[in-house]
Amino acid sequence: MKLKFAGGASTVTGSCYYLEINKLKILVECGMHQGNGSDEMNRSVFAFNPAEIDYIFITHAHIDHSGLLPKAAKEGFKGKIISTNATRDLLEPMLYDSAAIQESDAEWATKKGMRTGSPPVQPLYTAFDVDSILPMFDLKPYDKIFHLGGGVKFRFLDAGHILGSASLELWFQDSEKEKVIVFSGDIGKKDNPIIRDPLYPEKADYVVMESTYGNRSHRPIKESINELVAAIKTTFKRGGNVYIPSFAVGRTQDLLYILNSLVREGRLYKIDVYLDSPLAEEVTKVYLAHPECFDEEARRFFTVKQNEQSVRLHFVRTAEESMKLNRLRSGNIIIAGSGMCEGGRIRHHLKHNLWRSECSVVFVGFQAVGTLGRKIVDGAKSVSVLGEEVVVKSTIYTINGFSAHADREELIGWLSAFNNSPQVFITHGESAAATALGELIKEKYGFMTHTPSDGDILEL
Repeated sequence: MKLKFAGGASTVTGSCYYLEINKLKILVECGMHQGNGSDEMNRSVFAFNPAEIDYIFITHAHIDHSGLLPKAAKEGFKGKIISTNATRDLLEPMLYDSAAIQESDAEWATKKGMRTGSPPVQPLYTAFDVDSILPMFDLKPYDKIFHLGGGVKFRFLDAGHILGSASLELWFQDSEKEKVIVFSGDIGKKDNPIIRDPLYPEKADYVVMESTYGNRSHRPIKESINELVAAIKTTFKRGGNVYIPSFAVGRTQDLLYILNSLVREGRLYKIDVYLDSPLAEEVTKVYLAHPECFDEEARRFFTVKQNEQSVRLHFVRTAEESMKLNRLRSGNIIIAGSGMCEGGRIRHHLKHNLWRSECSVVFVGFQAVGTLGRKIVDGAKSVSVLGEEVVVKSTIYTINGFSAHADREELIGWLSAFNNSPQVFITHGESAAATALGELIKEKYGFMTHTPSDGDILEL
């Protein structure tokens, strides 16, 4: 089997792995790049011919694992996209939203370029390209083995990261002995809100493993909830609003669940929460449509009639409604995308409120290098937002206990279930995190580890 690292091997975004097994050509993930230089990378030629790909496996719906699917179809892919049911249902609104952003950005760049006589800018892909991939999905449940032919079979295991997320076990036989390669996807942590805990594969010859938090430990969730409560109360007492940049998929739903629980427990008084993300609203509906993915606590929460108070949740649908939020000066929580502040409506809220010392910005997810969110978290005194320099005077909180990713200890724990000694390829992490995790794996288990770079090709 040939394995090519076609994206995400030396960074946290753009995951994509190309496999040749016997006569089959397979992708695992088809992710979009984010951060500095991402537009150029997303527009670059694929490291394979999409028209030759037979199958694309998508482990979960986050755009950094799936966002280039429409581009692949635009450039000739006509095979099958294999995912869980919930992943497909999440991807439909997400990819249409991504296409709308591509079209809007291209229109803006074209208008700007007209002044200098530049040619029109074409969008990376359009809604039409999203239309073309939806019939390609082949939906599979967890925990059941399926055959692709050519000596290849596979199974999804619940990864416990977001709704529908999976690790992928792929068996192949190109010699006398059958072997298995496991793609971790993004591994969740135990006790994530709403969804079940991750399941652990037990045997592999090769493992392609994420390392997002490979050199860090999360704060316990209870401590993070306490910090969130303190941040909200302190900000409201100062007379400001709380702004939370949040990923539309997973993190937003977890936050709404936690805030509702806090109100019902009496730790917060009835509060107004504005969900300023039409995509997050659509995703929340998808979550509610898939209770089969919930853990027992979440099932009770959503099925038992609740007489207790809850947050006053306002869905903000139009741009005009979003702009009106700037009239709200204090006592509100505004959750808006995107999670790394690279797009979406959160940038407008930061432009109008980041300079207000009475307000707070609460980061609850990973901020990749080069993103606006990372610059703020790293302590920038001022940042460029929508073309304007804005001074940072709001209180900045980074609460990493809400991350849906496994941390260093949980990643090591995930490997503990293997009853043999696989080779481990450390991917989907910044260099320091990947290197640190590789060293820890060798120290604790003695497994052979590698930290490949994009473009590396291996014969397994």
